[in-house]
Amino acid sequence: MKVLIIEDEKTMAFEMEASLKKAFYLCDLAHSFKIGLEKLKLNQYDFILIDLSLPDGDGLDLLKEAKKHNAEAAYIIITARTNLKDRITGLDLGADDYLPKPFYLLELQSRMQAIARRKFNIAEDLLSIGNFQVDIKRRQIKYELEEINLSRKEFDLLSYLLLHKNRVLTRVQLSEHIWGTFVNDDYDSNYIDAHIKNIRKKLNCHANTDWLETVRGVGYRVKQ
Repeated sequence: MKVLIIEDEKTMAFEMEASLKKAFYLCDLAHSFKIGLEKLKLNQYDFILIDLSLPDGDGLDLLKEAKKHNAEAAYIIITARTNLKDRITGLDLGADDYLPKPFYLLELQSRMQAIARRKFNIAEDLLSIGNFQVDIKRRQIKYELEEINLSRKEFDLLSYLLLHKNRVLTRVQLSEHIWGTFVNDDYDSNYIDAHIKNIRKKLNCHANTDWLETVRGVGYRVKQ
């Protein structure tokens, strides 16, 4: 999943980035209101982490703007402010959580995982599709008791489609959220299509994958 960290304390921002990357998140950084807004307008994110005390603007104002450009993202306010009014205002503006500084990086990950479970209506980390079981947390996919060996990017692609089941995702969306880059249509199509082909080949050795649909001219969908 793709994360934007808007934090002016660079040491903290880099520590958050390193921690989240180890948990297989893709991260962009912005150290100011201006750069954060520019990235929000150009890219779509799954999570946006916003510090309220930015050097060139208020994080609450940025949150208002962010919702216009990334309406489907999950938002966590991160700040040293202790003012209850700011916390309530942030939540009223659409933030999903509020994490006061200082905090443990593992707590941030835990809160993000909890938000993801709510957002995607997941009761636990184990998902089932057809005759396959996908463990999001352990990054494993099994058929009955046999584990299937997917590459890191193949697993990221399949799990992202599963989290958005019944929704058509374009090749560009998949590229941005899984690889973190926006590429031209021809390259993007070939790259994504090749990974889907490999996923189907590996899973079809065990059971049918009709639930992994190609939507001609658009992208892919997990239908359940």
